Parts: sequence; structure tokens; C-alpha cells
Amino acid sequence: MKTLEEMREEGKRWIRYEKDPATRIATLTFDRPESLNATTAGMRQYYAELVSKANIDDEVKVLVIRGEGKHFGTGGDLPEQADFYKEDGEDISLLHEFGIEDPDVKYPPRDSFRFLHGMTDHYAKAAAGNRPLQEFKKISIVETKGYCYGWHFYQAADADLVVSSDDTLFGHPSFRYVGWGPRLWTWIETIGLRKFSEMLFTGRPFTAEEMDKCNFINSVVPFENLEEETKKYAMGCARTRPTDVVQIQKTFIELYKQHRGEYMGSMLTGLVEGMLPVVKNDRPADVEFGAETFEKGLNNVVKDLDMEYPPEWRLQGSNRKKP
Repeated sequence: MKTLEEMREEGKRWIRYEKDPATRIATLTFDRPESLNATTAGMRQYYAELVSKANIDDEVKVLVIRGEGKHFGTGGDLPEQADFYKEDGEDISLLHEFGIEDPDVKYPPRDSFRFLHGMTDHYAKAAAGNRPLQEFKKISIVETKGYCYGWHFYQAADADLVVSSDDTLFGHPSFRYVGWGPRLWTWIETIGLRKFSEMLFTGRPFTAEEMDKCNFINSVVPFENLEEETKKYAMGCARTRPTDVVQIQKTFIELYKQHRGEYMGSMLTGLVEGMLPVVKNDRPADVEFGAETFEKGLNNVVKDLDMEYPPEWRLQGSNRKKP
């Protein structure tokens, strides 16, 4: 298991953060393109820390969140998470997910409800890195391209504005093998119940064009125009009205979201996720969250399942080109 210092170094190595005091625009870039910008626990914690700092920093009015390379990101780092989904083996500690490194703190045993639910409930908190944009009182812009899956899809849902390249695919691979993700409430609100139900129950990704029709996206442009389009939105937001007015507006919007149940939705999804050990598959071909699956690699298992779908419903870009 990595130490907290090693996790923090991962975050610093794979996330770039820059700000321009003159324009008051900060840019946070996931810089792990060789792994399709998949986020480790250390990256998510560091991300939450950076968003929190930008929230206070008087030299920041707009925060742009983007990914290096061809993709915004594919979600959490699955190999890192493999151990705590296995049903066999010895008890393990998930304290690293909480940023705790203390020999006097004992994590609950694997066969307890608290083993998994403690972590999934933690995922409903901003400090875990899943929903810090919900508490961000400045203007957030997420730039999407290529894959916008899993954890990265959470950030797109939570942002104030989304600028997308026309090649982006949105979705969550876990809809294929578990059936939920920590931002269920937000996706229903931002996509709409009818269309999100389609994504959830079929497990298929939606294209940028489809998400634009759902009013999930503010602008869709060709990949080569994406950077300039994002800059246009960021500059427009940075130039208009005082930051105090933005903070007042964002507080109003957050109150509106909480009136409609955003945080309650996060906690309820954490409860749902904590029920994973009692979920039983319907058929042998369904993905089992056990040792055999992780020995083969969850990514490989999901890719195999991908081919059971029509080409235009597949998650992987290369699979979408196959018959």
C-alpha cells in the first residue's frame, strides 16, 4: 500500500495547476495521458485541495478543468481499487482513501457493512474529490474531449459550464457491471430523467451531440477548435461582473440545488454503492467483482462485455469501429 506522501506526490506529478492573476483564470490539467488521465486516490485528494484553494484565492475568478492529450479522462484508476472489491482474501485498510495514516486507527473488517459503505459515504464529501465543484463559489468550466467517463463525468456534471469537442463520449463503465456511480442525482438533474434512464439502463455512452440536445453542454466544437472555444468562455466569464456578485450568485445556485436535494442525493448513492456485496448476478456472463475478474483485469472484462453491444453503443472507441 502506498504511503500518504507517495499518494500526494502522485497528485502533484499528474495534476498541473496554473493561474494568471491578470485575467484571474486558473487552469487545472490532468496530466496522465498514458493512462487516459485516470485518477488515483492521491490525485482526487489533491484535486479537491486545489479546488478548495482556488475557491479562496482572490486571484482566481474562473477555474478551467481539462485533460492533457486526446481525452478528458476515463475515471478512477481501477487497478489501484482492485483489492477492496475482491470478496476473498485478508482484511485490508482503506484509510488511504480518507487521507489517514495513523497506526492507532483501525479500519472496519471486510465482512462488515462499514467496510465498503464507509468509503462510499466518504465519496459524497467534497474532500474525497468527487464533488468539490458543488461547493465551489467561483465559476468552473470543464473542457471535455475523447472519453469523459466515470469520475471525470462527475466533474462535468458538477461544473457550471461544459465546453466539448464533438468527439466526446460521456458515460460510466460501471453502469455495465454495477449499475451506479456517486453522482446519480446530479446526472438526473443535468441530463433529464428520461435520457439519463436510457444511459443508466442500457449502459451505452452518449455522444457530444446527444448531450448537447439534453442541454448538458454549453458549446460543441471540432477538436482543433476546443482550446480556443474554452478560452473564449473563460475570458467572457472573467470579464463580467465582480467576483463578489459571482459568489452571491453561486450561493443562490447552491441553495437551489440543496433545496432540490443534491447532497442528500450524494449520500443516498453512497448508501446504494455500499450495498454492492449483496448484489447477485443474473447470468454467468455478468461481471463478478471477485478475484478472478481482477486477475484478468476489470478493464479487459469490460472490453469483452463491450463487444456484446451494437457498435454505436460501445464504450471503447476502437470497439465502435468493429462490426
